[in-house]
Amino acid sequence: MPLLDHFHPPLSERWHWHSFHNSWATYLSSQLNTLLPAGYFAEANVQYGVEIDVATFEETGASAPAQSWTPPLPHTSAPLELSAAVVEVGIFSRSGGPALAGAIELVSPANRDRAAHRDALVSKCATYLQAGVGLVLVDVVTDRSADLHRDLLARLGVADPEPGSALFGAAYRPVERDGAAVLDIWREPIAVGQPLPTLPLWLRGGLCLPVELEAAYTRTCVEQRVQPAA
Repeated sequence: MPLLDHFHPPLSERWHWHSFHNSWATYLSSQLNTLLPAGYFAEANVQYGVEIDVATFEETGASAPAQSWTPPLPHTSAPLELSAAVVEVGIFSRSGGPALAGAIELVSPANRDRAAHRDALVSKCATYLQAGVGLVLVDVVTDRSADLHRDLLARLGVADPEPGSALFGAAYRPVERDGAAVLDIWREPIAVGQPLPTLPLWLRGGLCLPVELEAAYTRTCVEQRVQPAA
């Protein structure tokens, strides 16, 4: 189903966007769990006013399966400065708990509505990437003006080579090549009335999964009986 505008009438008056985003995150988690090998799991974490994310965890002893989906080449790659302060994320594995391997962030209106909230989301995403965690960032919010992709790249000291669209889906892979850390970047424009893209979610260790935004979005519309305005 092509993307609908959930943040303006008539849809905003008939369905709650936060309920829709909650379900979308849940169905994205379900989608990833059908693809992940033993030892990994994905779960939705919904905290309104901050963010909606889908996290992918790796458990001790997990092994990667053969991949049947080939991710596209990155649109661009740039040097990435790793932060020594977040290396201690490894403490989760020392305590026996799951270690974060990848994340999907669904932008909410609260992430865009003021500078402090935009900065909080950008800081969180930058911390993920500097810790070597693959990230997908999806922004379909139509009632706020912001470019969180460009803000994130600016925080990482990366110049954005292309003018951005208001709505977007982006994927980021921190990886080491020839002894240097680089950030592979994919950015796809999103528009109301158009299908949503499939983006690569790279997990630590080289495993890559397709994040099929369109399929999960369509399922959410069907399950919640959301239909385009007549």
